[in-house]
Amino acid sequence: MYPRSLPYLLLLPSLALLAVLFLYPFVLVAWQAISDDGGQFTTAHFSEMLGHWKFGTAFTNTLLLTLAVVPIQIALALYMASLVTGMSRGRDAFLYIWTIPLGISDLAAGIIWLSIFEQTGFLNTFMVGLGFSEQPETFLGYQNKGTIFLAIALAEIWRATAIVLVILVAGMGLIPKEYKEAAEVFGASRWQQFTKVTLPLLKPSLQTAMILRVILAFEVFAVVAALGGTNMPILMGEVYNWQFVLRDANVAAAFALVILGISILCTLIIMWFLRTPKGATL
Repeated sequence: MYPRSLPYLLLLPSLALLAVLFLYPFVLVAWQAISDDGGQFTTAHFSEMLGHWKFGTAFTNTLLLTLAVVPIQIALALYMASLVTGMSRGRDAFLYIWTIPLGISDLAAGIIWLSIFEQTGFLNTFMVGLGFSEQPETFLGYQNKGTIFLAIALAEIWRATAIVLVILVAGMGLIPKEYKEAAEVFGASRWQQFTKVTLPLLKPSLQTAMILRVILAFEVFAVVAALGGTNMPILMGEVYNWQFVLRDANVAAAFALVILGISILCTLIIMWFLRTPKGATL
């Protein structure tokens, strides 16, 4: 017989690594945000953050980008995962092609889409070449905030939908075929099978995918920096700006805590909304 403490002993290395790489840095950042140079408690850094003219804009842009991107990614990934799961041939090839963006970094994805939307990019070349436009358009200029937002949203959807797809394909693979066969016997349509059988049993995978994507959406930075620069303020961009441009680590830490708080709140909401009833099993 193994000692009862064995599971906890096996968890110790992971807990130690978590404490070193997350808990300790978190404590340092939190202390920076709530203390002054003399080590006394203060809320001045949060007041300066909230009073800065970019905070409201950055918060709104980040929230709107998350609301625009994440639902589309979830819907696309559900559709693509359903197609892949139902394939008898070519499944691995399609899954491989659709997950290629996973191997591309955030900044590289932003540069790829910059080559499409910039003034000398592919889109302008295409439009001028076919006579749709007499001269190149400035899609990413400061006066075209809507186009910048659209370009960033498209880049994020293209880059990160594959993450959700992989999670959902794995989740669908765990659903026993007997459920689908039983639904077919009782005359359920494909849509009814999807909504009444697949989606309820896919809740744990959907929960994981949504939490991951919402957190990463609030932390988006490189794609926005490549396509929008300073024309599209976001929360993570303000962390970088205060830390490395304005040289104020305390306000940067306050921004970081705001992002963390929003991520935790969204995680709790998603976990509650997609909770699995007690006793429910596959």
